[in-house]
Amino acid sequence: MTVAVLQARMSSSRLPGKVMRPILGQPMIALQIERVRRSRRLAEVVVATSIDPSDDPLADFLSSIGVRVVRGPLDDVLGRFIAVIDTLGLTGDLVRLTADCPLADPEVIDACIDLRKQGEFDYASNGRLRTYPRGLDIEVFRIQALQQAARETNAPYDREHVTPWLYRAGSPFSQGELVQDIDESPLRWTVDLPADFEFVRRVYETLYPANPAFTSDDIRALPFAWREADVEG
Repeated sequence: MTVAVLQARMSSSRLPGKVMRPILGQPMIALQIERVRRSRRLAEVVVATSIDPSDDPLADFLSSIGVRVVRGPLDDVLGRFIAVIDTLGLTGDLVRLTADCPLADPEVIDACIDLRKQGEFDYASNGRLRTYPRGLDIEVFRIQALQQAARETNAPYDREHVTPWLYRAGSPFSQGELVQDIDESPLRWTVDLPADFEFVRRVYETLYPANPAFTSDDIRALPFAWREADVEG
């Protein structure tokens, strides 16, 4: 079974509360979950948020729309992922997604899941050798690998960013990278700043009313989609 864990919190340093900002009358995170659920490979999408009171509104909203929520430490995001595994009794593969990517592409998600399985890799992603726009990021890994990482590292960087122990130099895990023929790595489709949110809002307002299942190619066809990344992250 393959489950996606979407990490989300309200206390973003650069754009607080962004995950609940409304687009077309819905919180941004609800639209992202709708897109992720179009994946043909995922059994479920679970949100991992924190036990901090600032995340109470987020958890309450998600529960109200039928999304399973598991809560854990605010800064130990790896600990949150392990809490999801333990709470749900998961085995198999886990997909890591972040709530600053509301234009997530279910076809890219499925392709990375397939790559990990077909290549028999422990870890696969499309972000180490980036050719996709920033904002279509995905990581897929064996649950056993993440459990080993949680046992082996207490480094704050590893605990906050979840997966570095899996792919850094000297890692015991095999790794695969999903790439496409065209390099779109300069493109910025993620949300860290107000201008990013306005871009995503414009995409949804342009495409969603006529076709809620709009694709990345539909976004690429928009004349304003070709904005380049100028923020690290």
